[in-house]
Amino acid sequence: MDKYTIPPQTRIGHVHLKVSDLDRALKFYRDLLGFELVTMYGDQAAFISAGGYHHHIGLNTWQSKGAPPASPQGVGLFHTAILYPTRKDLAAILDRLRQHHYPLTGASDHGVSEALYLDDPDGNGVELYWDKPRDQWPQKPDGSIEMYTKALNLNDLLEELSR
Repeated sequence: MDKYTIPPQTRIGHVHLKVSDLDRALKFYRDLLGFELVTMYGDQAAFISAGGYHHHIGLNTWQSKGAPPASPQGVGLFHTAILYPTRKDLAAILDRLRQHHYPLTGASDHGVSEALYLDDPDGNGVELYWDKPRDQWPQKPDGSIEMYTKALNLNDLLEELSR
């Protein structure tokens, strides 16, 4: 097979999630995380975005209305990663989650990024993160990127709000 390299400008455009309760999913993604509702597709699907894009996340109950969460041990989506533009923006959503007593499942410094982990109401993993500037990414002796998982200091992150 010949080698193909995807164009460097390629991005993940959106994720589309099966949910069991559309209203409950909208309360999480729209009302808590702050995504904007772009359009509804009847009473079975919603399309939400940041900044007016046609949709970053699709939510539907077409085959999943009232269904239980997917098994954590099964195959499927591990998490949807939502990239925030700055560390201060990540601190702001952490503060919002704390004010609403929404539980985190983890918080990590990956060297190249800092991330908060939580589950949506259907048990779908969600990563909220920001990328550190590229010149701060740690490198291995061979020049490749060194990624790791270390505990993220949440108090230090929240201090970003007062800077």
